[in-house]
Amino acid sequence: MNLYSMLQRRQSEGRPIRVGLIGAGKFGSMFLAQARVIPGMQILGIADLSPDRARSALASTGWDVEAVVTSSFEEARDSGRTCITDDGEALIRADGLDVVIDATGHPTAGLQHALLAAEQGRHMVMVNVEADVLAGPYLAAQFRKADLVYSMAYGDQPALICEMIDWARTCGFRVVAAGKGTKYLPGYHASTPDTVWEHYGLSPEEAEKGGMNPQMFNSFLDGTKSGIEMAAVSNAAGLTAPKDGLLFPPVGVHDLPKVLKPRDHGGVLEQAGMVEVVSSEERDGRHVFGDLRWGVYVTFEAMDDAGIGADYVRRCFREYQVVTDPSGRYATLFRPTHLIGLELPVSVANAALRGEPTGTSEAFNSDVVAVAKRALTAGEVLDGEGGYTVWGRLMRASDSLSRGGLPIGLAHGVTLKRAVAEGEIVVWQDVEVPDGDAVNVRRDMEEMFGKRLETAV
Repeated sequence: MNLYSMLQRRQSEGRPIRVGLIGAGKFGSMFLAQARVIPGMQILGIADLSPDRARSALASTGWDVEAVVTSSFEEARDSGRTCITDDGEALIRADGLDVVIDATGHPTAGLQHALLAAEQGRHMVMVNVEADVLAGPYLAAQFRKADLVYSMAYGDQPALICEMIDWARTCGFRVVAAGKGTKYLPGYHASTPDTVWEHYGLSPEEAEKGGMNPQMFNSFLDGTKSGIEMAAVSNAAGLTAPKDGLLFPPVGVHDLPKVLKPRDHGGVLEQAGMVEVVSSEERDGRHVFGDLRWGVYVTFEAMDDAGIGADYVRRCFREYQVVTDPSGRYATLFRPTHLIGLELPVSVANAALRGEPTGTSEAFNSDVVAVAKRALTAGEVLDGEGGYTVWGRLMRASDSLSRGGLPIGLAHGVTLKRAVAEGEIVVWQDVEVPDGDAVNVRRDMEEMFGKRLETAV
């Protein structure tokens, strides 16, 4: 509750939190819009493969580019200005940097940036959920060893969900389910960058004019992004993934506790303590009344199942008009919107001032593996998240490891050695696996956490 006063103190002492932003896309730009007016926070540098895009991001979010930008990290540090570069590693190594933000969206780049940040003594805010799901538990362990923070990005849905889970548990409630809303129909799994805009009610020309990336938007539509975000929550908060993948039940906010509870109590969950995503569309395409497309939720219950205490808590739910199922046992709290990069300063401040993450990978509970969108032939090259060849399905990590599932974060630019049927999981042995740091880190994580999963089983 006192982050802002701590920032003001840093400002008055002339010791701003020095931040390095890698990736000047939409998420990064939204952060820049807020960072400009926050006391005690300095953007030491912005790294983007296109420095012109970084300049444009500053200009479009209200910065005086000519007055602010410098080409020297040293000058930026001493004058309070901002250095723009196309070299993310140089930014991470810059003297005086406190916090690195990776907002690139590229899993292999995110892994490289995180490992270097840990080596250089920088806290890390990983906007790049793709990198976190690929090897986040391994990365978090490296940062803990270095006494540094590795954090989810506040404002993005996974961190907000983790906050709600933490709230419920701290209040003494049992978390039954947690997740987010999205636009979903089963047919969307086959969507490609060529078909994505028709599902959003846009023409390709309108989307191009708005600078919208079809493959990125398609990853939201085809279910991949939902799987990635729920894997991140599962790994951070200890919730379980559905055995056969996300169900995407169509549910409005008024029915969340009625549907997101265990099957033996009339809901859709295999058990209590799971992640799940709800759809804003009925299976026949009608809009769900009171949908949660942009929001997040947590369903919870009193811990004392059969005792007087539980009865008292349920009575309180009723008295204070909490949204519950008909029995009054299951309750839901939800947030209808999230502001992504506009809220990111909370993560930066928490890391630098409190030494705490806004959510972090604690274990390898869930994974996201590549699934064929259509019949694929030997010799085809996979094009990764949101592309033409595969989508990402949420799986329990134990199942992913036992089946040798290929992580969606490594399913880009790799060649198939055999044909894969539509709807079939792509496994490591199906592809020519290239050498590289990302593959090595992922293999190290599988070995590290795979042994723990075997022990747990």
